[in-house]
Amino acid sequence: MIADSARTLRENIQKVIVGKDDVINLALVVVLCEGHILLEDVPGIGKTTLARALASSLGCSFHRIQFTPDLLPSDVTGLSWFNQKKQEFEFRPGPVMSQVVLADEINRATPRTQSALLEAMQERQVTSNGVTHPLPRPFLVMATQNPVELEGTFPLPEAQIDRFLLRILIGYPSETEEQAILERFRLSDPLPDLQPVTTPEQIIAMQNERRQVRVEATVRDYVVRVARATRQHPEINLGASPRATLGLYQASQGWAAVQGRDYVIPDDVKYMAPHVLTHRLMIDPQAQLRGRQPHELITDIVDTVPVPVEG
Repeated sequence: MIADSARTLRENIQKVIVGKDDVINLALVVVLCEGHILLEDVPGIGKTTLARALASSLGCSFHRIQFTPDLLPSDVTGLSWFNQKKQEFEFRPGPVMSQVVLADEINRATPRTQSALLEAMQERQVTSNGVTHPLPRPFLVMATQNPVELEGTFPLPEAQIDRFLLRILIGYPSETEEQAILERFRLSDPLPDLQPVTTPEQIIAMQNERRQVRVEATVRDYVVRVARATRQHPEINLGASPRATLGLYQASQGWAAVQGRDYVIPDDVKYMAPHVLTHRLMIDPQAQLRGRQPHELITDIVDTVPVPVEG
C-alpha cells in the first residue's frame, strides 16, 4: 500500500515540481516516520513550492509561518485572551495547530521564537497558560532556511536541529529540467490547482504500516554501529544522539517501504545515513579548516563500518 500511495503522491507533486524524484521520496519518508523536514538550499530552488505541493497532495490542513525577527512565540503557538462577553479566558490557536506547518526561513526568528516549536515537534502538543492542547494527526513541520545568507539570521541550536528527522538539499535542476520549468510555468502556476490524492486517515494507516517493515537483528546492529561511529570519529566533536539512531532506524524502514519492500537491507541504511546524520554533527575546528564536510565524514564512516551479510 505504501509503495502505491507514494507513487501517486510523487506523480501528483511532480505536476508542480519538475524531476527531483529522490527529494520527493525523502519527503515522503519523513511523512511515514512522523518526523520533520529541514529544507536547506539557496534561494529560488523551490523549497517553499515543494512544501506547499506536498501539503496540498496530502489533503491535510496547512499553515505557513513567515519567520521574522519580530515574530513572537504566541504568534506561533496561539494565546489565551479574555472574552468579556463570557467573562472567561479562551484559547485562540496559532498556526502551529495544523497538520502541516511550513516554517519559512526559520533561522530569521529569534531563539525565543524558534523554541516555541520544540514542544510541538517533539511531543505533538502546545502548552499555553498551563493548559496543554494536543496537535492534530498527522503532524509535520517543514522548515526552510538559506545557508548562504547569514546577515540578520539566528542559527538553529543543536537541540532544535536534532528534532528534524532529515535535512534535504534540493539542488539546482539539470538543463533539461530547467527548460521544462519554463514550459510548465509559461501560462500559469499549477500549484493552486493541485488536488489532494490522500486523506489524513490514509496517511495514519501508512504510518502504522511502516512500523511493520521488518528489520533483522543484524541490520539493527548495523544502524547502531553507524550511529556510534560518529561519536568515536576523531574529526567529530559531537556525534549522533540516540534520537538520531532511532531516526536512522525509522528512516530506513520508510525508504524500504517507498521502494516497495517490507524488509530493510543495509543499503537502505547506507542511503539514509547522510540525510539523517549530517546536520546533527559538530565538526572539529581543525577538520573544518582542512575543508572537511559532514557528508564526507558520514561517507567515511559508512565505508568503514562492516556491513552485515547473510550467513
